Amino acid sequence: MSTSSVAASSDRDSASSAQSRTVTSNQQQSSSGPAATGPSGRRITRRVLIRYGSREVAVGGGAPVMVQSMTNTDTADAIGTAIQVKELARAGSEVVRITVNTPEAAAAVPSIREQLDRMGVDVPLVGDFHYNGHTLLNDFPECAQALSKYRINPGNVGKGAKRDTQFAQMIEAACRYDKPVRIGVNWGSLDQELLARIMDENSVRAAPWTAQAVMHEALVTSAIENAARAIELGLPAERIILSCKVSGVQDLIAVYRKLASRCDHALHLGLTEAGMGSKGIVASTAAMGVLLQEGIGDTIRVSLTPEPGGDRTREVIVAQEILQTMGLRSFSPMVIACPGCGRTTSTVFQSLAERIQTYLREQMPVWKARYPGVEEMNVAVMGCIVNGPGESKHANIGISLPGTGESPAAPVFVDGQKSVTLRGDNIAEEFQALVLNYVQARYGKQPPL
Repeated sequence: MSTSSVAASSDRDSASSAQSRTVTSNQQQSSSGPAATGPSGRRITRRVLIRYGSREVAVGGGAPVMVQSMTNTDTADAIGTAIQVKELARAGSEVVRITVNTPEAAAAVPSIREQLDRMGVDVPLVGDFHYNGHTLLNDFPECAQALSKYRINPGNVGKGAKRDTQFAQMIEAACRYDKPVRIGVNWGSLDQELLARIMDENSVRAAPWTAQAVMHEALVTSAIENAARAIELGLPAERIILSCKVSGVQDLIAVYRKLASRCDHALHLGLTEAGMGSKGIVASTAAMGVLLQEGIGDTIRVSLTPEPGGDRTREVIVAQEILQTMGLRSFSPMVIACPGCGRTTSTVFQSLAERIQTYLREQMPVWKARYPGVEEMNVAVMGCIVNGPGESKHANIGISLPGTGESPAAPVFVDGQKSVTLRGDNIAEEFQALVLNYVQARYGKQPPL
């Protein structure tokens, strides 16, 4: 079947699936039965294993959606890069990607791995290659071995016959060192020869597609054809992850729906340039949330542009919170807090919510091993009597602080039952101690303090 007929068939199937989802949704809404909750069943994919030493991170094949990140240090600075990798891993990045763009960067990779080993950090490293990856993997075998996975952008591995040769050299390195590969297509560096071919095919259609649809098709075709080429060169399909990165929310959703319908490879989700601050967070959440709800996506990265001197780990926390708020994974106890209103002119509940959230996240590296299941705990910090007691009862442990004009008392609820009422100037310290006691009693092997 030609690329054109495959694309047309895929578009019809996608439209039919979307219509089916809409009909099903409408039926559920009009039914007298309970509302359907939770995401759709996960898309069935091949499982890819990323290994370092005894550490094994699974992607796809029913494994939990994996969180990853990338450094922004100069990789040639081995110590600085190792420190940032450690920070990202401690924040929860399950693999960390580093740029390998120069001989100096490639030469530093084994030293980075050694520094991490000395710090007790066993997170797998992924090498990000563009333009000269074939040369670097060949000239620096210790780099090729130290990395746990390679990222290859098929749009910039050369042109014409040279492109085929250089792509083959990178795949052969992956086969030689037994490494998985992400074939990462990006609309900012799309293979121009392939794009021209897709445009030519489109020009002879009775009803030509829009330029946007042609771009989507070119992205997906590039990923699938390069995956097929890698398999022909000897790389097992179980070592291939695909991605098609764009920066528009609707484009990402459309491209990944198409890609998911045409292959069974594990998929890496993410906007290529999400942006800064709230814009980047909202765009990433809007795009990936839709796809994850449909069961599409096996690993995610939130590509936030940090503020100058900003904390790189923020993108890891955002990725975790996307998955946790959707009910797909649990990473850290969640703090539920009201937004505040005219009843809550005091900032006490805001300060306490921030303090508790920071405290819980800081404790998780230790608590994760010591208190299994604590990552699923919910803590409520509420600001007045309207929803405070009720919301606190729904949480594992919650506190309802007094609003403006209310009695200066803060009842604490544990597992739905009122436990104690706090008063005075030390409410924050006392509630934090109660949270710790709850964690130890509910999840711990040690007795409470």
